[in-house]
Amino acid sequence: MVYLGQGLDMQIVMVQPIKRIFRYLENRSQIQVWLYEQVNTWIEGCIICFDECMNLVLDDAKESQSKTKSRK
Repeated sequence: MVYLGQGLDMQIVMVQPIKRIFRYLENRSQIQVWLYEQVNTWIEGCIICFDECMNLVLDDAKESQSKTKSRK
């Protein structure tokens, strides 16, 4: 909780990323997930579920690499 002057208190809540992921889930949108430590690798697929830690389960997932231009 963050306290602002004169006795006002405010709770900061991060909801935007979860709302966006939920919208992609509802629309069955094709998404790309870029890997943090492997910058030349990404995974494409449709989100079928996720949890509060933003772990994703993708349907019809394909792994792509930009250096070798390969897909698995």
